[in-house]
Amino acid sequence: MEARFNLFENEVAVKFVKRLGAASRPIEESSLPHATQELVKLRASQINGCGFCTDMHSKDAAHAGETSVRLNLVAAWREAKVFTEAERAALALTEEGTRISDAHGGVSEETWADVRKHYNDDEIGALISLVATINAYNRLNVIAGTSAGDYQPGMFG
Repeated sequence: MEARFNLFENEVAVKFVKRLGAASRPIEESSLPHATQELVKLRASQINGCGFCTDMHSKDAAHAGETSVRLNLVAAWREAKVFTEAERAALALTEEGTRISDAHGGVSEETWADVRKHYNDDEIGALISLVATINAYNRLNVIAGTSAGDYQPGMFG
């Protein structure tokens, strides 16, 4: 599949993506577990139909040691017993935060209570920021039609 617009060759898009990447650093440096961060990025990307980000984050997670069983079950996390209660809370927040218009009210009080139970304020700040950021990346790539399959872990530095 050929992209309809190459984000990586457009000056404005490249500047924006670099700034978005810089804005992500506090999330990456937070105490929110790296495995949870990758699961969140993968789940939002699946929901949004972003092949490029699904490819990237499944490969990055595997490269960081995530098991194929857990990666393969992210889309069906509610029925899978391979995720911790904290990860399940993060995945629920990811789904509700990504599907804001579908949820008719956004994040439920039940999901919010589960998130509060498992994460401190800094981790929650990182989690909310992560959901917002990955949704922005997904939209960039879906709109541009960025193709999937060629990503190699670490290729963006």
